[in-house]
Amino acid sequence: PEACGGCVYRHLKYEDELISKHSRVEKAFRQAGLADAVIRPVLTVKRDGEHITKGYRNKGMYPVRQGKSGMEAGFYAAKTHKVIPCFDCALQPDFFGELVREVCKLCDKYRVTAYDEETGKGTLRHIYLRCAADGSTLLTLVINDVKLPKPAAEGLVHELVGRFPSLCGILLNVNRENTNVVLGDKFVTLWGKDHIEDTLCGLDFRLSPRSFYQVNHHQAQRLYEAAISQAEITKNDTVLDLYCGVGTITLAMAGAAGKVIGVEVIPQAVEDARDNAKRNGIENAEFLCADAGLAALELEKQGIKADVVVVDPPRKGLNADTIEALHKMSPRRIVYVSCDPATLARDIKYLTAGGFALQSATPVDLFPRTAHVETVVQLVKETEV
Repeated sequence: PEACGGCVYRHLKYEDELISKHSRVEKAFRQAGLADAVIRPVLTVKRDGEHITKGYRNKGMYPVRQGKSGMEAGFYAAKTHKVIPCFDCALQPDFFGELVREVCKLCDKYRVTAYDEETGKGTLRHIYLRCAADGSTLLTLVINDVKLPKPAAEGLVHELVGRFPSLCGILLNVNRENTNVVLGDKFVTLWGKDHIEDTLCGLDFRLSPRSFYQVNHHQAQRLYEAAISQAEITKNDTVLDLYCGVGTITLAMAGAAGKVIGVEVIPQAVEDARDNAKRNGIENAEFLCADAGLAALELEKQGIKADVVVVDPPRKGLNADTIEALHKMSPRRIVYVSCDPATLARDIKYLTAGGFALQSATPVDLFPRTAHVETVVQLVKETEV
């Protein structure tokens, strides 16, 4: 529905959407005083000659509400916490809608109520789905309680597992805080696995619910291939990957490098990254659990020389500590993966002022039909130019 505000480009031809996204990146760089930046064509993915613009997401986070005829799930309207009922999102796989609809029905059946933000009452807050390329799916129910009543927990597991063979695990996540943050700290496994496994760039990855992982599998492959290509790694290089998540880029670069170091602030993601290195037989990878900026500064103090640095920060971009560390480390090359053109352009301005030369920027459409666009930027130390 229009009210959810997600598919802002659905009224345009996809070719016009790509023109708009390319222009958005160009405009951001121009406004940052980088008018000479070379913005390459937007990278897309096709299947059988057609662009993939529907059903591409491997992750769905559905807030719930108590409707007139039972529990409803959907998405928040833009810039609000008003739930817009939507079981059939065009960006999610079809079976996500079927599974979410069934969860709502079963919650009604077993008297599990929807959480109300205003009163703080009710049990179920969010239905969180994550699937691998082979379809195996992890279901996490975010609840405002320490557990579900036994009849509800057993009934949900029995009926969902019987109907949806793609399910590989059902978890509870406990979040009793009055907060906008979706996930709490505690996870309880009701049935099956507490993770999913996926293959990307020829490597196998273990993914926990908290782990960062790109939501568009096909385009993530293209994004990482572009980043690896622009890194131009040699066997003598030490590569530092800041904001590494579960180690996808770090491990994909390990084969070409002498050593790779990944830094991530989420402990579970670091555990997954270390496990992913083991499961892929990669021995030249090290992972640190720390804030990216502080870790980079500490590594620089220890005299660890990074030849290539990869950064993939959240939407707010790099903090001052990270930019300072990059200037001090003075790597031969920086590859910046960004999900926000405005903060990207701002940070590139700071980095070019510190002796790095902008080579190119490549938009990648990871989120077709939405307003979001990723960009991969290559910077080199000016002495290398």
